[in-house]
Amino acid sequence: MKGILSCLCLSCSFSLAVELEEVVFKEVEYQVLTVPPADVDLFWKNNDGQIMRQFSQVFKLADRPERQVAFMMNGGIYEPGGVPSGLMVQCGKLMRPLNLSAGKGNFYLKPNGVFLIGADGAKVVNAQAYVKYKDGVRCAVQSGPLLLESGKIHAKFRAESSSRLLRNGVGVNAAGDVVFAITKRHSEQLPNLYEFAEFFKSRGCDHALFLDGDISQLYGRDELAKPNNNFGSIIVVYESNQLEEAKAASD
Repeated sequence: MKGILSCLCLSCSFSLAVELEEVVFKEVEYQVLTVPPADVDLFWKNNDGQIMRQFSQVFKLADRPERQVAFMMNGGIYEPGGVPSGLMVQCGKLMRPLNLSAGKGNFYLKPNGVFLIGADGAKVVNAQAYVKYKDGVRCAVQSGPLLLESGKIHAKFRAESSSRLLRNGVGVNAAGDVVFAITKRHSEQLPNLYEFAEFFKSRGCDHALFLDGDISQLYGRDELAKPNNNFGSIIVVYESNQLEEAKAASD
């Protein structure tokens, strides 16, 4: 596992529990994680080149005593067999190329976008602009559509849309933290895409990306051994390093 493990952040000997917020916005119930970019990673394949479609597979690879997994959530839209529909970067290695082609479905509702973490932190960017940010990217996944771009809701979304489904997505707030959100599965009300974009605005995000729909799941550490829906890319959120980061900043 040397290649994969060498890219993980292994900086902490102290940690703070990651807080999962339960939020109601316009009658829709959400679960929300707000975390620093250093505590986020993305996985698709193991060192043997095998696609990992289950949280339990990624957990065995990513979890370490010095770097414990707190949560996992599915990443971007994928094709049959768990192949990401567009860009996938894992541990700084390009695994799948950027996809700027036309097509049908949410992924191709332009503009779509890329969630990335690099030397300058986390960003959600228009897929057409990704080339400006690709140098030094540690991990990235493409999905679509963009929910927010520079604070503006996607032009094709309609506030009155009757398409109300479970959804998950990712944004970056003004502090540079990553904001993950998923509709609670048993919420009495579900959001349309316009309302989902509004939710990310309410969390201080000017840039946000739709990840996937009804199949989406968010599991905490204690749930990761049980089966989940088969996914393409999988997002890992680690226990926070804030105590160690604060110590390093003060040295």
